[in-house]
Amino acid sequence: MDGTAAEQVLASKWDIPFALFAMIRVAFGDLPVWAKAAIFGLIGSLALWTAVSWLRERRREVS
Repeated sequence: MDGTAAEQVLASKWDIPFALFAMIRVAFGDLPVWAKAAIFGLIGSLALWTAVSWLRERRREVS
């Protein structure tokens, strides 16, 4: 490989999602169902709040 660093591709596009899934599986694998539900509920609520806030701000900018 005599190419420059910009020409070298070391990972596929699926490596990051696979690594994240594996990390989540290891981190939450041994937790009871109620703990998983609470954690994912909080994360989902945060994601929903962020999306609604972003949409409101976007509508405010258009008006």
